[in-house]
Amino acid sequence: MLRALLFILPLALMIYAFIDCLNTPEEEVKHLPKPVWAIVILLFSIVGAIGWIVAGKERGPRGRAGGGRGAGGWVAPDDNPEFLKSLKDDGPGAKAEDDDDLLKDWEADLRRREEELKRRERGEENEA
Repeated sequence: MLRALLFILPLALMIYAFIDCLNTPEEEVKHLPKPVWAIVILLFSIVGAIGWIVAGKERGPRGRAGGGRGAGGWVAPDDNPEFLKSLKDDGPGAKAEDDDDLLKDWEADLRRREEELKRRERGEENEA
């Protein structure tokens, strides 16, 4: 079991580092170009993988690496001023009017279908 672990653990670390390197945006790669990091990880396996994890990528809280609030990272909707502004632009009155129009269209369609169904039922009763 220990022999297998000694083989599987470095292999898993190398695979993780290689995939992480491939998925990392070019702006976040440090010291060497991304293709060179990929080659280093593949050629030097465990040492290359550890090198990538330690020195190859900018690490830290997401959204703060760019130097500001929400710069390149995910921001909660209540912290996002653009999202809050878009809510104010819609306004509560505009949504209510749209909802009323949709409700009226739905009711008219429902009445039309009910009338059509009644006509079919009357037609079938007359034929029988």
